[in-house]
Amino acid sequence: MPTELEELVEFLHHGNTQIRQVAAEHLVGYSQADLALFKRNQLEPVKDLKLLIKDYAPIAKNALTMLINISDDAEVLKDISQDDAFLETLLSRITNKKESNANEIAMLLANMAKHDSMQRVLELKRDVPKELSSSKWAMDQLLDCFVKGAEGGYNKDADFNYLSYFFADLGKFPKGREYLTSPQEHDSSIIPLTKLQVFTSHSSHIRRLGVASAIKNATFNTQSHPTLLSNLSPDPSLPPPSIGANLLPYLLLPLMGPEEYADEDTEGMLDELQLLEPDKERESDAEIIKTHLETLLLLSTTKEGRDVMRQVKVYPIVRECHLHTEDEGVREACDRVVQVVMRKEEGEEDEAPSGGGAVENDSGKMVALRQEDEDEDFQLVDV
Repeated sequence: MPTELEELVEFLHHGNTQIRQVAAEHLVGYSQADLALFKRNQLEPVKDLKLLIKDYAPIAKNALTMLINISDDAEVLKDISQDDAFLETLLSRITNKKESNANEIAMLLANMAKHDSMQRVLELKRDVPKELSSSKWAMDQLLDCFVKGAEGGYNKDADFNYLSYFFADLGKFPKGREYLTSPQEHDSSIIPLTKLQVFTSHSSHIRRLGVASAIKNATFNTQSHPTLLSNLSPDPSLPPPSIGANLLPYLLLPLMGPEEYADEDTEGMLDELQLLEPDKERESDAEIIKTHLETLLLLSTTKEGRDVMRQVKVYPIVRECHLHTEDEGVREACDRVVQVVMRKEEGEEDEAPSGGGAVENDSGKMVALRQEDEDEDFQLVDV
C-alpha cells in the first residue's frame, strides 16, 4: 500500500494545476533527503519533473530545484543527461530572455555536464535565438548567455553565473578543451576562452571560481599553449600569432595586491599589471588562487612557456602572493610555480632571482631555490 509521500509524488502529474503546485512545493525538501522516493516505478517521478519545467513558473521552479537536488545520483543523472528532448527544452528556455527560472536551468545544466553524454552539446546545432546570438551552435548560445547575461544584462531575472561550472565541467573532455581554446571561424575567429577569462576578477564568487576552473581545464590542451600565451613571444624578433588569447594578465591580476615592485621586477612586466590602484585587492578565495597557480604550472610545462613567464616577470608576482598569504595550500602552490619557472634549463646556469626562491627566511620571504631534477609531485588533475 502506497505511503502518503508516495501518493503525494503521484500528484506531480495530476491534471489540476493547484494540486500539482501543492505537491511540488511539499516535495522539494524530500528531494534532499529521500532520493528513493523519486526513483520509484522506474524513475516515473523524474519523468514527471522533466515535464513540469514547462509548467507555470512557480511549479517549474520547484521541479528544477528537485532535479538539481537529485541529479547527483548516477541513475538520475544518466536519465536526464541522455534525454535529447529534455536538453532541447532546457536550451530553448535558458536562451529566452523572459525565462524567470534561467538561473535554476543553468545550475541543472552544470550538474548534467558531469555526464559524458553531454559532450554532444559541443556539436549541437539548434534554432538561433535572435535576441541573444547569431550562432546556430548551442555552445555559442550558452556562452552568449553567460557573457551578455552577467548581472541581469540579458534577462532581468538571471545572471547565468552557474554556467561557468558548466563550461568548467565540459573542459574535462578533450572536445571541450578544443572548443574553448580554438578560434571559431563562424565567430570572427574568436577564441571562446577569451570570453571567459575577463571574469577572473568579477564581483561574483561563483563566476570567478567557475571561470578559474574552466581556464585550468582548458590548459590541459598543451597544443593550445602558444595561442593562449600569444603576443608574449620570448623572442622579440618573432611576430606574434595573428590570433591569440593573451591569457596571462587574467591569471596574474587576481594574485596581485597593492604592493609596489622594484624597478628590476617591473622591467618586462605586462602593461596590464603595472600602475595598479593603491586599493587593489588580491583574490580573497584561497581555492581560486590555487587554481590560477596550477594553471600557471600547466602553462609552464614547455620551455617556451617558462621563457614567457620569466620574460614577463611572473616570479616577483608569485613571490609577493606567497608573502601575503597564510594559507598553506597557496604557499605550496607558489613554491611549485617558482620551482618550475626558475629552475635550471638543460645546458643553462641556475636562475638566481633577486630576493628569493622557494624557501622562506625569518621574514617570510622566499629566498632559496631548491633544484629538483624530477617533477614527480607535479601532477595536476581536472577539476
